[in-house]
Amino acid sequence: MITESSWFIRPKSNTHARLRLFCFPYAGGSASIFHTWANALPKDVEVCPVQLPGRANRLKEAPYDRIEPLIETLVQALQPELDLPCVLFGHSLGALISFELGRALSAIGCAPLHLFVSARHAPHLPDPIPSIHDFPEEAFIDGIKHFNGTPGEILRHQELLELFLPMLRADFSINGTYRYSAGPLLTCPITAFGGLQDAIIDRSLIEPWREQTSAAFTLRMFPGDHFFLHSCRPVLLQAISWDLNKALRQIRGGTIGDPVA
Repeated sequence: MITESSWFIRPKSNTHARLRLFCFPYAGGSASIFHTWANALPKDVEVCPVQLPGRANRLKEAPYDRIEPLIETLVQALQPELDLPCVLFGHSLGALISFELGRALSAIGCAPLHLFVSARHAPHLPDPIPSIHDFPEEAFIDGIKHFNGTPGEILRHQELLELFLPMLRADFSINGTYRYSAGPLLTCPITAFGGLQDAIIDRSLIEPWREQTSAAFTLRMFPGDHFFLHSCRPVLLQAISWDLNKALRQIRGGTIGDPVA
């Protein structure tokens, strides 16, 4: 179901939720990758996958190719959703977006209760992934094939590929043009996830996420490559549930403030 805001997809509306989990996909991904998550997470959590412009039901909208205007717009879009405490999850590029959104929300007094970052190097480290967003078309297509995240049916059909290329290039541009700026540490816990067989983002690049928070940090590694969130989904969702239940106990115990009106 599409909400009144095109930014958020709620596969399973939850009127009894105590907490909202906003999920951000990897480059080229859409909200649909989180479609079944609500079935495996605590019943007091409303899962709100974020649909970025340029894909799925927003295919005709121009995608963002820089992170600053994207974060600014996301903060505005989230305002009506902050009647409940929130938690952020992002995979790969989505982890970067979640991190910068968490910083922006914290700056206006709406800090998330928890940040989950998946398959992404810590933002203050040099990017191990070569920048390809400004490559000529043929070289750019060759480049995205190496990441194994774009469905084969898209790569094999020229018409589909041409339809999706602007979005893919924009997503890679967000990543390729990002420049980290030091700022206040997050005050929420960070849980970082990685794939044991990820050839690019290994443990040594994920561990430094601990330097981005003044609260607790947890690192969990799973079998699989860069897209372990698909191959190892049940175990990943168990780990996320563990931390969400801790956040829910905080809410039930009254150890956090009232939700933002």
